[in-house]
Amino acid sequence: MCTVCGCGNGPKLDGKTPGEGHSHTHDHAHGPDHHHYGTGAAGVSVPGLSQTRLIRIETDILARNDGFAASNRRVLAALGAFAVNLVSSPGSGKTTLLCRTIEGLARQPLAVIEGDQQTSADAERIRATGARAVQINTGKGCHLDAHMVGHAMDALHLAPRSLLFIENVGNLVCPAAFDLGEDARVAILSVTEGEDKPLKYPDIFTTARLAVLNKTDLAPHCDADLDAYEANLRRINPAIAVLRVSARTGAGMGAWLDWLRAGLTAKGRS
Repeated sequence: MCTVCGCGNGPKLDGKTPGEGHSHTHDHAHGPDHHHYGTGAAGVSVPGLSQTRLIRIETDILARNDGFAASNRRVLAALGAFAVNLVSSPGSGKTTLLCRTIEGLARQPLAVIEGDQQTSADAERIRATGARAVQINTGKGCHLDAHMVGHAMDALHLAPRSLLFIENVGNLVCPAAFDLGEDARVAILSVTEGEDKPLKYPDIFTTARLAVLNKTDLAPHCDADLDAYEANLRRINPAIAVLRVSARTGAGMGAWLDWLRAGLTAKGRS
């Protein structure tokens, strides 16, 4: 269980411990009890800890994370920047979608935070497009938290009225519990994963504003029922918007770019 096993400890920001090599301007508290956090799972027993104690620890961790998320949200609001938290299982095509998105947005100021357990491969792919990117390696951690994202935002020096993409660690469970201070959570679902994924992992889709059904060009080759995907998504979250996209062919990308531009415009008005 992430909350108590410490799997979220020791993340690296572009190969450095957060705070090393750049100033930290957010109003995040630092003290001897400061940690990076992971999410817990109800019903899991941990030797030496009662269920009451475990719930108390999890509640405290999530409350601290919410404080960091509020700080991130204030920074983004002051800049008029629109932040999107991209969540999915591994292999959904998040990074390919991001690369195509950056190409489609051309002159729009934007930046990317890449979350992976190891390697900087995805950040390097993003930088190859000309966009600024910071890599967070979580080690054994299975998700990003708001404090990690705050440090990455400091390193990026976001421009006013920019788009910030946060590519979370590939995982359909743990990221659901952690607010990063984003404006919208977007769940990316590959058509190769199976129409029942929203029913099996409901929390991640319940908290998402938009679902991007990616790799639609492969649907005929794997007997994917796109209508069934959408029906299951709306069984879990009746309010969720759904876009059908192929990052490889470019199909549906226009609607995705329009959604991002509309989010940024609405953020500026607010």
